[in-house]
Amino acid sequence: MPDSKMSYLIVNKTRGKELGLADLASSFMSRFMGLMFRGNLERGLILKLPKNRSRYGSGIHMFFMKIPLDIIFADANKKVVDVISIDPWKTYTPRVPARYVIELEKGTVTSSNTGIGDELDFTCEPV
Repeated sequence: MPDSKMSYLIVNKTRGKELGLADLASSFMSRFMGLMFRGNLERGLILKLPKNRSRYGSGIHMFFMKIPLDIIFADANKKVVDVISIDPWKTYTPRVPARYVIELEKGTVTSSNTGIGDELDFTCEPV
């Protein structure tokens, strides 16, 4: 449940690779719903977390998910602070707090060689 009809093109500036399109979830309800109950993934989702969340407040759950995902955790400067591939019904807490949690199709992180320390950019694209 995205917050708007705009999509964002996620680019790994460090590697010079596009990671794909994603919707933005910045409200409580859109972050809470995330990608739950979806059977396929047309676009990823960028969860914009409130400022000053602890690493535990940046954690995610995969309850009610039907598909595995790659998750990128990025700080306020859009620098990657953690990455994980995770299956449904699992939970994960990043190594350090994150400002953005980016949920993408499984395999995206590996195919783009995205890793800790990489710099990302989100460019708004009309859908």
